[in-house]
Amino acid sequence: MSTDLLAQGEITDADLSELDLRDALAKDPGAPRVLTRCDLSGADLRDAHLVDARLVDCRLDGARLDRAVLEGAVFTRGGAPGASFAHAECTDTRFERTDLANTRWQGALLTDTAFTGCRMTGAGLTSLRGIGYTFSQCNLMLARCKGLVLRGQTLEGLRMDEADLASADLRETVWTESRLRGANLVNAEFAGADLRGADLGELELQQAGYLRGATIGPAQAGLILGSLGITVAE
Repeated sequence: MSTDLLAQGEITDADLSELDLRDALAKDPGAPRVLTRCDLSGADLRDAHLVDARLVDCRLDGARLDRAVLEGAVFTRGGAPGASFAHAECTDTRFERTDLANTRWQGALLTDTAFTGCRMTGAGLTSLRGIGYTFSQCNLMLARCKGLVLRGQTLEGLRMDEADLASADLRETVWTESRLRGANLVNAEFAGADLRGADLGELELQQAGYLRGATIGPAQAGLILGSLGITVAE
């Protein structure tokens, strides 16, 4: 498939997989891009200019988007499992119901980026730049979130079982309908957090110690004490 298709404002059902799309996108970097049901699996989009782009039901499996400029872009459904977004600029970018499993975001700028209803199992979310990024109704099982900053947010419908939250800033967060079973909480900050709406599982004493300053419910406290062999009598 010719990359000349990218000169069009709107592209539908195009096979652009495994292609180097950098030169084609550079020809008219200011043109809005609307891609629907396109296959960009394995495509080379490093340093690509995709400001305000719209990608609907597109496949970007294993695509390379390192240093891509995605400001204001919206990804709806579709997926990019295994894709690399390292050092991408994602200010005000939206990912809605997108499969982002095992994606890599090291050094990405995520100022005011929103992930809603996304599958992000195993995603690498370390060394992020920017503030105000949010996750809602996302599956972040086994995600690498060391140093993640979500301070003051209401976290709804997050599944973070066995995620690495070491040194994460989770102060003053409010958790609802979420899971943290088996998560690594080493040096995470929870002061002022309300964890009553999170399934913590049976925390070991050392992990429970990192919840210092947080609020938990009686049932959660009972599970923690139960892991120490202590029975709470009514």
